Amino acid sequence: MITLFISLSMKLFFLLTPFFVLTVFLSMTEHMTKAEQRLVAIRTTMAVMVISLILYFAGNPIFSTLGITLDGFRIGAGSLLFLSAVSLVSGKRTSQEAAPDVDFAVVPLAIPITVGPATIGTLLILGAELGGPTERAVGAGALVCSCLSVGILLRSARPLKKLLGSVGLSVMTKITGLVLSAMAAQIVFTGIKNFLS
Repeated sequence: MITLFISLSMKLFFLLTPFFVLTVFLSMTEHMTKAEQRLVAIRTTMAVMVISLILYFAGNPIFSTLGITLDGFRIGAGSLLFLSAVSLVSGKRTSQEAAPDVDFAVVPLAIPITVGPATIGTLLILGAELGGPTERAVGAGALVCSCLSVGILLRSARPLKKLLGSVGLSVMTKITGLVLSAMAAQIVFTGIKNFLS
């Protein structure tokens, strides 16, 4: 179970595209004081955690209600995740403008920048394919751990920017994209393999 927890924590951490989120976070909070920036980081982390946990536990009910097979959803979500990975690697993924009457820590920072369509699909699959209450509890724990890790990155945004610089953040974002592309290929291949067997 410890191996499963560590494996899921690492996958979910990359799934939340932390370094791209960090870049957007820095650009949206550059005019703020350190205290204000930390408050935004906390609100974003809490919003990401709540949204992610709801999606994680909603997989099976959604699939059974809509009559979608898990393998069919794997292929669709895997393809979406691959497109997201390509946009990270190519540097063409764009941030979204915040609406004036909405808390930008929730929209767009939490959703759709951190928890975008590809992440939503992958979380639904993950929650549906983990069998048994123990595995589901381990998965939920790994998800919380990943969300908190992203939160720690956001709280340390300014020191990290000084340490890594713009080029360093860009490189880390591209590495995240490569990891996501491998995850996407695995999800799609699993779906196709189960369809054909």
